[in-house]
Amino acid sequence: MRSVRSISFITAVAVFVLTVGSSTVTEDNALSAYDVLKQYNFPVGILPKGVIGYEINRNSGKFKVYLKETCSFSIEGYDLKYKSTITGTIIQGRIYDLKGISVNVVIFWWNIQEVRRDGDKLQLSVGIASASFSVDEFNESPQCGCGFDCLNGGERKKTTAKKLNRLISLFLD
Repeated sequence: MRSVRSISFITAVAVFVLTVGSSTVTEDNALSAYDVLKQYNFPVGILPKGVIGYEINRNSGKFKVYLKETCSFSIEGYDLKYKSTITGTIIQGRIYDLKGISVNVVIFWWNIQEVRRDGDKLQLSVGIASASFSVDEFNESPQCGCGFDCLNGGERKKTTAKKLNRLISLFLD
């Protein structure tokens, strides 16, 4: 009789440890990665369409987001690249230790390391420099391969001198 109680107790403890230790809480399984972004006060457009899964530890904020494959596109002169796995830490209004997203500025690829929300602005940091954008610019998720220009075959539009100057000044000021 004693061994049955011990086994039941051990089983109960194991189930408890697995439930509490699991980072992907049952409620999260019903939410998309985009829904989780909204919970932390971020717009869905910081992730492209096509997220196939994610993991998040609600205690530490550490997360992993999975795309089917590496994803690249251009938006208004910015070339962006998302690896198939994106990692970082998320708290209200801040994503940091970000890995897996890079932006091409002039001729160099820079890793976006942090995203901060400050009111109606998002600040994206590549470590030594940062740029601010309106949150409204991220209300819609771009599509891999074509960004927001999917109806025109995803061909990149030529960057105007004005856009290039804006980009350079944003990251170098």
